[in-house]
Amino acid sequence: QVQLVESGGGLVQPGGSQRLSCAASGIIYSLPTMHWYRQAPGKQRELVATITFDGFRTYADSVKGRFAISANNALKVVYLQMNSLKPEDTSVYYCNGRWGNRDYWGQGTQVTVSS
Repeated sequence: QVQLVESGGGLVQPGGSQRLSCAASGIIYSLPTMHWYRQAPGKQRELVATITFDGFRTYADSVKGRFAISANNALKVVYLQMNSLKPEDTSVYYCNGRWGNRDYWGQGTQVTVSS
């Protein structure tokens, strides 16, 4: 069994920064390809960023150049550094990973960008 726990959300002003963390626990030996998703009220869940097990990163066009995903395999933690935040970044952010043939999700962390 794997557990994913996100943290680091909150209220931030437009133009500000926030760093999200996703801690993985359970019987795991390493991080697989990991993803950050987000979902705003009334909208579909959106893939924001991906980091492969060997460190290759990809981003949604809407966050490219502003967000950065990273991972500490020793600590089993994945991060999402968010800079130059905009009101449209307001969402619940979820991390996701696949171990074996099962997808695991965290409970989500709310990020609100507002003045």
